[in-house]
Amino acid sequence: MAPVARRATKEKSATVKIDPSKHGWMTSLETLAVFAALGEARFVGGAVRNALLGAAVIDIDIAVPMPPEEARKRLEAADIKVVPTGIDHGTVTAIRNDKVFEVTSLRRDVKTDGRHAVVAYTTDWAADSARRDFTMNALYAAADGEIFDYHGGIEDLIAGQVRFVGDPAARIREDYLRILRLFRFHAWYGKGEIDDEALRAAAAARRHLAGLSGERVAKEFLRLLECDNPVPVLRVMAASAILPEILPGALQMARLEHLVLIDAENGFAPDAMLRLAALLPGDADTARAAGERLKLSNAGRARLQDAAAANDIAAHLSAPQVHKLLYRIGRARFRDQMLLRWAATPKGAGAIQWRMLLSVAEAWERPKFPPFGPRRDT
Repeated sequence: MAPVARRATKEKSATVKIDPSKHGWMTSLETLAVFAALGEARFVGGAVRNALLGAAVIDIDIAVPMPPEEARKRLEAADIKVVPTGIDHGTVTAIRNDKVFEVTSLRRDVKTDGRHAVVAYTTDWAADSARRDFTMNALYAAADGEIFDYHGGIEDLIAGQVRFVGDPAARIREDYLRILRLFRFHAWYGKGEIDDEALRAAAAARRHLAGLSGERVAKEFLRLLECDNPVPVLRVMAASAILPEILPGALQMARLEHLVLIDAENGFAPDAMLRLAALLPGDADTARAAGERLKLSNAGRARLQDAAAANDIAAHLSAPQVHKLLYRIGRARFRDQMLLRWAATPKGAGAIQWRMLLSVAEAWERPKFPPFGPRRDT
């Protein structure tokens, strides 16, 4: 990463720049067409943050100093498809050759209630930055890579410090989901301890999590579980009495910790739903309650309950025994239940046998039997 930049002030750019030639998402024909249509515009948030970190940029958010209807008019005049996904909140989705861009008007908060905000549109970039959650998310970049940093976000990004823009307690009162976002962002981008002032504010406001929709809570919490190792952050959440506000029961932190280790040692991609199942106590009633609290899809709820089901899986099973189980419950359920049983054992115990079971399951094909029908005499 480039050297630490000075803290920028209003309408002053940081000394760090992004080199567009190294980021195809900045120079694609679709991106150039959207910027040309909008006129004055800047990349904002995660795209800028990830570009500075050298991480993949998946979602491209663009900020513009004009009302959403004006942005919509300009995009459509350039023959760019526009979907009014959040036009009441200042956001439209621009689509060019199947590439998606979220275009949001600069805003300032007029009124907040902990879940929703009433906003007014503005042309003031600093005012827009002041309503964003963390300094590392309040970064803007022009099409040529020039960065605008109003709150020391580059310094915090390099230091791995997830710091609220302004007063943490005030920012959390604007939207209580920011409690979970604090932990999620620290799990993904933080280094060392969580910002003390932010942690105190989050713990003080934890009761308000109950008023948030399950869908919003689930989205943040499952993203947290997808990081390389969510356990240190989850332990802080538990010590701060925040985790019980989200999940029921006596949580199995040690089992999750072992599952995370199994993932790392075997090159398994983090599976948020399986990690959630590992964290829960392991009974069907708690799995059902967690699925209801988080408003999971029917498939998600079923998977949690299936993972919690009693089974006969053990490291010493023979191949025929594994095949019998696979035929009865299927490969996906077998894999979930097997990994949870593995994670419940002492670290290092029977690792070779568990891997062999997994190999047997992955190689298994459900047998195909000939159809029944009347016998023909020959």
